[in-house]
Amino acid sequence: MLHHKIIVLTGGADGIGWECAKAYSKAGATVCILDKNPIAENKLNELETAQKTAIVCNLVNENEVADAFKTIIEKFGAIDAIHNNAGIAHPSKTLDQTTDAEWDLLMNVNLKSILYTTRHGIGHLKKTKGCILNTSSMVGTIGQNNHAVYVATKGAINALTKAMALDYAPYRIRVNAVSPAAINTPTLQSWSKEQPNKEEIQHYLDKLQPLGSMPAGDVIADACLFLLSDAARFITGTILPVSGGAELGYRTII
Repeated sequence: MLHHKIIVLTGGADGIGWECAKAYSKAGATVCILDKNPIAENKLNELETAQKTAIVCNLVNENEVADAFKTIIEKFGAIDAIHNNAGIAHPSKTLDQTTDAEWDLLMNVNLKSILYTTRHGIGHLKKTKGCILNTSSMVGTIGQNNHAVYVATKGAINALTKAMALDYAPYRIRVNAVSPAAINTPTLQSWSKEQPNKEEIQHYLDKLQPLGSMPAGDVIADACLFLLSDAARFITGTILPVSGGAELGYRTII
């Protein structure tokens, strides 16, 4: 489905991002991972396509993002898609308890990184009539207690996705977002262990989604694969829930 496509994937070293990298590679894409953490060569070689690269990149540093895109173009010649997946959720706080530094970090990683990848990638996407995919979250639509700034960034991603879809439609560039609920990733496991009621949290996460217990990131990767493929060629401005029905109706969670 992604044969010969060159995809830039941020935050691809683990979790949902790594599952996406594997899915894109299996579908025939060249995967270019930008992540603050290095990826060992033996892990990178798990990707099925011969062409792939991983660049250590601080996504809130514009110069590093610009250099990464330059490297990708020099190596592969084009960019067909950008998947803005990098994000952080820490800290778990109400708005009044959030420090300026915590606010700035969440806004920079979750939002400014999209500004930089778009600024340095849009010219290449115009040439290929490519697409952009943003990783959002159900909390951006339904909210979440004790995560005010994280929720704000995901709500902003939803609104930004729609604005970008309109702005870039004249260039035949599609812009969509995927919206997970609870996904079993290292980030979520780390968060759950920090909570005072760890056992209750795990039970809650497993019961959150009517379709079944908390899945791994491959369910998100499958949806992302579709949105980046030509099968979704007339879909833009969509915030696609991949939530197992977590947002549906009042339910008793026992």
